[in-house]
Amino acid sequence: MPEPVNSSLSSPSSVPASVKRVLVLRYSQSGQLDEVADRIVAPLKADPAIQVHEEVLRPLKPYPFPWPFLTFFDAFPESAHMKPQPLAPLSLTGDEDFDLVVLPYQVWFLAPSQPVAAFLKHPVAARLLKGKPVVTVIACRNMWLLAQEKLKGMLDDVGARLIDNVVLTDPGPTLATFFTTPAWLIWGRKRGFWGMPDAGLSTDQIVGTARFGRALRDALHQGLERGTQPLLAGLGAVQADARLLISEKAGTRSFYLWGKLIMAAGGPGARQRKPLLLLYVLFLLVLIITVVPVSLSLQALLRPLFRGWLTRMTAKFECPSGSATDRTPLYDD
Repeated sequence: MPEPVNSSLSSPSSVPASVKRVLVLRYSQSGQLDEVADRIVAPLKADPAIQVHEEVLRPLKPYPFPWPFLTFFDAFPESAHMKPQPLAPLSLTGDEDFDLVVLPYQVWFLAPSQPVAAFLKHPVAARLLKGKPVVTVIACRNMWLLAQEKLKGMLDDVGARLIDNVVLTDPGPTLATFFTTPAWLIWGRKRGFWGMPDAGLSTDQIVGTARFGRALRDALHQGLERGTQPLLAGLGAVQADARLLISEKAGTRSFYLWGKLIMAAGGPGARQRKPLLLLYVLFLLVLIITVVPVSLSLQALLRPLFRGWLTRMTAKFECPSGSATDRTPLYDD
């Protein structure tokens, strides 16, 4: 993980009034989210009128990468129930004052990653984020709708204002990513196999996120972060696929129920959890093979009846930044 940089964390009184202060909260297990954050933050760090503090979230017990098979699945009960493992002490005290907060996060088992959830449940977060505008940045396989709803709830709990959301998903075919993503996370194999594409985001996707940093820089210069309108509208920040919502709800329900059963057998890493985890893996495979394709097939057949609902759900999940691209030429390199 990168060390915090550009992070003198001067007291508010020692920072010139004309300087905008930006907090970037970082946790990346594979390094991919760090690449995205680097691109977004670079224009801010290059501007002398903007001071950036990058806070790297460090779990007390680090999560390995690649993840051993059972260790990977052992993280799902606490992830699904939003009971994250604690973080190492933060450099932040909660007394700092920031003009904008950038929060990149991964989706773990249809929920925000445990390190990010742990931060938002930390006492410092309530003092630090109250009333502050927050830009979330998601990098995941393809299911993020309900994870963002959970994150929005946690931001509401600490009084933060979600002002923008950027979503980057694996461009590979959905069926292929069911194989390539686990191969990357569990065995560290990012390169595609059996004719399938590489796992994760494309280079073009990552490079293209610099436009968000340029737009945030300009918005800060104009003081737009103090308003209520998104700063990244018109930049193609998010494209929601509402057709996945039914599958997400089924997966979330199964994670919750099985997670409750597995947690009753013991805490993370407990030997008693292993047989239940193996049983759940079999259940999950059946769920993926049956529920997901059946759901998508039924929606395809009934799309004329669901068109209005899909349109409403798409609009809901694309808020606040939206999928429009009319301002993209202004910020493309």
